[in-house]
Amino acid sequence: MVGTKFFLYIRKSTNDETHQVVSLDSQAVELRQLAKRDGVHISETFEESQSAKNPGRPLFNKMLDRIERGEANAILTWDIDRLCRNPIDEGRIRWLLQQGIITEIRTPMRRFMPHDAGVLMAVEGGRASDHIMKTVYNLKRTMRDKLRNGKFPGSHVAYGYA
Repeated sequence: MVGTKFFLYIRKSTNDETHQVVSLDSQAVELRQLAKRDGVHISETFEESQSAKNPGRPLFNKMLDRIERGEANAILTWDIDRLCRNPIDEGRIRWLLQQGIITEIRTPMRRFMPHDAGVLMAVEGGRASDHIMKTVYNLKRTMRDKLRNGKFPGSHVAYGYA
């Protein structure tokens, strides 16, 4: 698409090197293959190792600031949940898309255009946020269950539990 400048955004949820080790690499490889197949030129890659549960990811915000300045107008990412898992970030993305500042968000599954900034993006953003809320809820239940059964609710056994 003429005039479309893409930023590639890849993210994994933790900066712990023992978790999700291949996540960033696999996202990058697959998305670069998609870009090549579709003739998409990637201006720059933003690679972040931080949860999107809360707003305030530095590289994500830097990327959106640069889009607002006109340095790019499209995002290539693995899934909407790589961009947002909280309503603050979701709202910013949706607003930029609705205003046409972001002209496209492309994933391997679909393309989001400015006319998708309403219900479709709300559903996708809600799905991403809901995942975090359910994970927290289920994790708390698991920890309560372990305690009820006399087990330590963490990954390392504390003194007195062995």
